Amino acid sequence: MKETDRRVHVRDPRPMLFRPIEFRGVTSRNRIALSPMCQYSAEDGMPNDWHVQHLGARAAGGAGIVMTEATHVAAHARITPGCLGIWSDAHVAGLARLTAVIARMGAVPAIQLAHAGRKASVSVPWEGTKPIPPDQPTGWVPVGPTDEPFGPGHTSPVPLDASGIAAAVEGFAASARRARDAGFRIAEIHGAHGYLIHSFLSPLSNTRVDSYGGDLRARARLLMEVIDAVRREWPDELPLFVRLSCADHLPGGLTIEDTVTVARWLKARGDVDLIDCSSGGVNPDSRPPSAHPGYQVPYAEAVRAGAGMASGAVGLIGTADQAAEIVANGRADIVLIGRAMLADPAWPLRAAKALGAKVDWPVQYERANFV
Repeated sequence: MKETDRRVHVRDPRPMLFRPIEFRGVTSRNRIALSPMCQYSAEDGMPNDWHVQHLGARAAGGAGIVMTEATHVAAHARITPGCLGIWSDAHVAGLARLTAVIARMGAVPAIQLAHAGRKASVSVPWEGTKPIPPDQPTGWVPVGPTDEPFGPGHTSPVPLDASGIAAAVEGFAASARRARDAGFRIAEIHGAHGYLIHSFLSPLSNTRVDSYGGDLRARARLLMEVIDAVRREWPDELPLFVRLSCADHLPGGLTIEDTVTVARWLKARGDVDLIDCSSGGVNPDSRPPSAHPGYQVPYAEAVRAGAGMASGAVGLIGTADQAAEIVANGRADIVLIGRAMLADPAWPLRAAKALGAKVDWPVQYERANFV
């Protein structure tokens, strides 16, 4: 055996967290992703300097994948008037500015495509996250699987009929095309947290008696149609993720066993590359019994083991050791970091130093001895 051949078999000395990972034709420099987190700072759905500095800082801070907040496929699909959008071609130029800065900092630009469904038309958090009635200038009428509102004080949604469902599905498809044109390299469909797709998936919110309601297969029909529509616009060489609420935390709601079943269906389809495993949100009472560090990791572990599907772990993952353990022990393929990276844009670089990982440090950090 030649010396060069022996080098091929040398074990990668880096911790698994800092080894590259490939999804289709896209390679991330590590297994750390910025979790999508609403910033409530857009105007008419348009990104601005806030989004550039927010996402650019996390890309420069060493994340492998930098994902936008929930980016909405229709104006009435926004959670709040301050939420990001992608419902018109006018959004493409601003979003392309985001992908350019993310890619320049060495990260993979990713976008979460979302429809708020019956949770739409509420105020931004610093104004109380209160329902905005549709007769107010900043409000609108939400839509959902039925006319049951999300919770007390919320506007009753318009139940989606066949044409309304078709319009929602087409909104995802058109938004995927715009995301492609803007330069995003990963797309994620938001099917969690009580928003439109989750509200169809959960038996607690979907009591329809047509072909979109009933058993799990029927309740998953909207998700499957959205995936079909997005894949028609999203290139084969680019990965597609789906975020799911893996459990409703309420009697009669979705369970992790249901989610593993859905994940098996997605695995068999072959057009989804990773399940981003979250939970809860179908109504105001749909919350975990306790939220502790790593409390949602078992969902990612169950999906990965039970469906053979790549999974992402999310939920109070805050330390380098914790993130490294999750990936090294095969509990998830990537970790999505939220609050910790809001607090520290350079969290991945600090994690690399804590774990002794040899990475390509940005020269600016080296000069400043920042880490």
